[in-house]
Amino acid sequence: MDGSDITVPASGVTPIHVLCAVGVGLDPEILTRAVEEAGAGEFTVEEVQHEPDPRMREAFDAALGARRATQDDEFGDGDWAAVDAHDSVAFVLSPPMSQFSAFEVSRRALAVTAALLTNGATAVKNDSSGVACGRERWLALADRAAAAENIDELAIALCEAWVVPAMLDGDAFYTCGMHLLGEADVELVPGRAVEPELLPEWLTTMDVARYYLLTEQPSHGIRDGEGFRITPDARRWIMHRVECELEEDDTFHNPYGRWRLTPA
Repeated sequence: MDGSDITVPASGVTPIHVLCAVGVGLDPEILTRAVEEAGAGEFTVEEVQHEPDPRMREAFDAALGARRATQDDEFGDGDWAAVDAHDSVAFVLSPPMSQFSAFEVSRRALAVTAALLTNGATAVKNDSSGVACGRERWLALADRAAAAENIDELAIALCEAWVVPAMLDGDAFYTCGMHLLGEADVELVPGRAVEPELLPEWLTTMDVARYYLLTEQPSHGIRDGEGFRITPDARRWIMHRVECELEEDDTFHNPYGRWRLTPA
């Protein structure tokens, strides 16, 4: 696969945001109005369950744990108390996203998250990338995305909101959630055991690669086998496009694949 203009597969799989909100006595009518307004009429309240879900603490813990090593999501005692006290759960869906609409829909998804939190919800996680933030963190990210004046500012806010920056699977690190921004995920295969002294460099390389894909890649795209380095004198990596191995019905599935970085 040459270039970075991969389209959605013939199966028609397109990414969507699946937001899960918990609260006490969530009112479907209030949530529906708030979601329709914040989401420009394109987001829908798919389901409201009027009973607690005993799996929620574990689910939020997993969503937070995915980013705990690289990012502070400010999930405090009050947020945990909200999860434990919930007696209702709501699920909100975004419209399907193309590569061209992903940034705008993901910006609106943050506005919808803020609307949920100001209309009865007490905690929110995103089941499409497995991320969660504390209430104040979500509201701050929504404000930053709304106020962004250029693509760089918006990309940073959206990445911090929706993308898991680095998870370890066997001998490779990988991101999760770039499909929500219309791009391939980043996978880094260092070719050696995890060495504490090199970990910061590897994580920084993945961060820079993510923003490069979203904001700086050339108009003709990236060619398979190109070199990549974060500074002129930094370690050089080779980029190869690979397919996403997750099943297409998995909300984490990235139809744009992954860019795999291996040492030059």
